[in-house]
Parts: sequence; structure tokens; C-alpha cells
Amino acid sequence: MQRAEIRSLAWATDIDVLPGDATAARRDGYWVVRSPSNPTHYWGNFLLFDDAPSPGDRSHWESQFAAEFDGERTSEHTAFAWDRTDGSVGAAETELVAAGYTLELTVGLLARPAEVRPHQRASGVVAVRPLDPRPGADADAWAQVVGLWIAGRNSRFSEADYRPFATARLDDLRALFASGRGAWWVAELAGGEVAGSLGIVVTGSRARYQTVDTAPAHRRRGICSRLVVEAAQRTAAAQPVEHFVICADPDYHALGLYESLGFRAVERVTGALLRGSSS
Repeated sequence: MQRAEIRSLAWATDIDVLPGDATAARRDGYWVVRSPSNPTHYWGNFLLFDDAPSPGDRSHWESQFAAEFDGERTSEHTAFAWDRTDGSVGAAETELVAAGYTLELTVGLLARPAEVRPHQRASGVVAVRPLDPRPGADADAWAQVVGLWIAGRNSRFSEADYRPFATARLDDLRALFASGRGAWWVAELAGGEVAGSLGIVVTGSRARYQTVDTAPAHRRRGICSRLVVEAAQRTAAAQPVEHFVICADPDYHALGLYESLGFRAVERVTGALLRGSSS
């Protein structure tokens, strides 16, 4: 996929972690990001504009989205983002939010392998390991990972709607891992209980974290910090990673934790979503 002109590491690595058939095609003033194998994935099928919206852009943007996607998708969503790293929202409030769109704000954090450091309260009671991505392997652990995703889902999604999406998305990621592009990592307690999990997708010299989760019953015990750091260290030892990227909502409780582990906030990006029937 062509991504060289995408300025934001958050958006560029969002594209890195899409399925192997995903594409990012350049148009005049924007990128078209497609995931043919998962057309209901909101942020796998969107337009990435070069700049934030200006007054009057909504109707034009929606026409462009319809021209690119109508007739080839099963989701009714509309999703826009803009390749600004300074948090600028332009006229998004009047153009998009007023029309029912939700703004999704994201902080992109960066760390070089040598900068990732253990937390003083990191858990010593879990074992950290990568899961086997091959079909049928580590079946119980993968099922527990799906359970963590469902437990941590946004309340706007029902379990019945979210489970198929989570399963399909993990299948996409497993295919990337099976091709050698990183791994899915778990923190296990004695007996094989998965207390935390995350993915790291490696693309060239950069690596992007995916879905950092801790089971509700095991939060605030240093499991997440142990997992984030050890997964980074072992990934960097195995592959030529120059920097790790992790993204979080500005108000997310773990943002401060990531910074305490050596990550630094380097950009703020924004997307606008009008939801349809899927995730």
C-alpha cells in the first residue's frame, strides 16, 4: 500500500494494521482507504483528507464518500479523517457534528525501543507470551482475547453486534502475524487465565500497538505496564523496529501510564464518524 505521503503516524499506522487486502489510494486532496474483506469496519473504510473541514465541505465530502463506496459495502457508515497532527478540527463542529457525526479524537504516542522502560509496580505474577496465530492453535487463549475485547467495548455496541466484528478483526490480525508482521501478546496467570492482551503489528521499521486490554477483575495490578513493556522489548529483539506507536483517547485513563513507560505524545488527530449498522 502507498502511504508515503501520509503525515500522521497515527493514521499511517492505522492503515498498517488493516487486513492484507486493504488499500490506500491517492486522490486529489485525499486518500481512499478500503478494506474489501471487512467492509463494515468503520476505520478500515474511510476518506483521509489533507486538511480539516472548511465551511461548506460536508456535502462535497459526503458526495465523494458515496462515489467511492456506494455499491461495494454492507455498512451504512460515513467516516472522514484529516491528516493534521496538531488537533485542528477546522469547521467540524458546524459542518459535521451538527449533522450527527461524532468526533473521535486520538493522541498518538511514540517511543524508540531504548526509551521503553519498566514500571516500578509492574506485575510479577503473570507470564507474558505471544500467541500462535495459526488456525486452531492456542484456541482457548484466543477465545479469551475476544472476551476481553467484548468486556472493554464501547457501551453503544451490544455483545451480539460486537462479537462478530471482534472475531473477524482478530482473524485479520492473525493473518498479519502469521506472515511474520509481529504478534499478539497475552499476560497469563497460573492456570492459563488471560489477564491482559495486546497486539503489535510491525511494518518495516515501525510497530503499532493494537487494543491494549486488561480484564476488569485484574486492573490496577501492574499487568498492563508489564505487558506493554515486555512485548515491546521482545518485539524489538526479534525485528528491526525503530519506533513504537500507541494511540489513545485524550481522556483515556491509560494515557498517563503509557507516558510513564517512556512513550511521549507527539500528535493529536481527529476523525468524524456517522454510524451505520456495524462496528
